[in-house]
Amino acid sequence: MNITNLERLKMDIQGVELDDAQLTILLAENGLKATDTYDVDDKSNLKGIYATALSVLEGLANNPTMMKAIKLDDMTVSEFSDTIMKRIDQLDNKIRQIKIDSNNSNTFLFYN
Repeated sequence: MNITNLERLKMDIQGVELDDAQLTILLAENGLKATDTYDVDDKSNLKGIYATALSVLEGLANNPTMMKAIKLDDMTVSEFSDTIMKRIDQLDNKIRQIKIDSNNSNTFLFYN
């Protein structure tokens, strides 16, 4: 099944309603084209999707009005905010754990 980066992003942000133009801009800011086919084997593609989802959730967390509109009926805004912040932390950790093969190393040495 072939899906686009935009469709894959929507899987991660279910329940958050942003128009495709906004999501396309956020994907581009993270190095992805919305219309490109999502490659499940490409770790940099996955990292870009997660980074974009993180941007969406951070935008939501910084917009209390939008948060009130999205929250579930049985959850307070405070509980919803806590849930969003936990999801942001989870995505941040996932992004940090994705290893991308490249000649550039994220490690460095200290010399005495």
